[in-house]
Amino acid sequence: MINENNLKNLVREKYAEIALQDKTTNATSCCGSGPSGTYTIMSDTYDHLDGYNPDADLGLGCGLPTEFANIQPGDTVVDLGSGAGNDCFVARAETGVGGKVIGVDFTPAMINLARKNADRLGYNNVEFREGDIESMPLGDASADVVVSNCVLNLVPNKANVFGDVFRVLRPGGHFSISDVVLIGDLPEKLCNAAAMYAGCVSGAIQMEDYLNTIHQSGFENVTVQKQKPILIPDEILLEYLSQEELKALIDSKTGIFSITVYAEKSGGDPKAYKQKTEKEKLELRKLAAEVGKGCCAPGSGCC
Repeated sequence: MINENNLKNLVREKYAEIALQDKTTNATSCCGSGPSGTYTIMSDTYDHLDGYNPDADLGLGCGLPTEFANIQPGDTVVDLGSGAGNDCFVARAETGVGGKVIGVDFTPAMINLARKNADRLGYNNVEFREGDIESMPLGDASADVVVSNCVLNLVPNKANVFGDVFRVLRPGGHFSISDVVLIGDLPEKLCNAAAMYAGCVSGAIQMEDYLNTIHQSGFENVTVQKQKPILIPDEILLEYLSQEELKALIDSKTGIFSITVYAEKSGGDPKAYKQKTEKEKLELRKLAAEVGKGCCAPGSGCC
């Protein structure tokens, strides 16, 4: 089995390749990174959502988390594994000019592509930060909503990700995450296939374990908002399995599913928390101005 660091390097390399290739090539591969001749089998259609920008849609998702995320005007939204910026731009349409959207991705080529898209669209309240979603470049209790689309299955240690999501959410904040999960066991050959890992399949875990990890990270009101089966064409599976092994897989009733999951961080009203924080910053600005130090003097706390 490939170790965690090697898996991360594999994912980074594959998704850098995706960022640099044309959309037509992406559209003819499983999750954008499978072998030549396979199909986009997981992504949902975004074109009915406000803020959707086709140039930022690489077809790498497995759901529509922003549609279910209950984003409110003025929210600070964080997108895990933000890619070319697709979900960030949809989230911006929900949070408005008074809100803020932060995309986090550990692939430099994706960050560069997303920033170019944001600049082209003229969005000054959407930013993209390079970083690992197991340890995000964000402060504690800094976000109202976290979204993610078909990314956590690519991370070996999912508990670390949910732990950091809990850290960055404000009290009363919530997440809506679309991901790939299993019911039943995949054959070992699929689990050990690097291309299937980067293609969002072999890195998936059991649905029950996935939901338990969320509960164990401290979240409440865990709800599956949407569930759909993912049917991988036989011609893809036969690149890794024999005919007999494929038949055994079909007979086993093992299921691969896309789920969109919602959960909340307890502890209060995130709006009230944000209002309190903004009030404190305003008071600090006034104090700094009175003593002639300027708004952004070191230690003023206004920035």
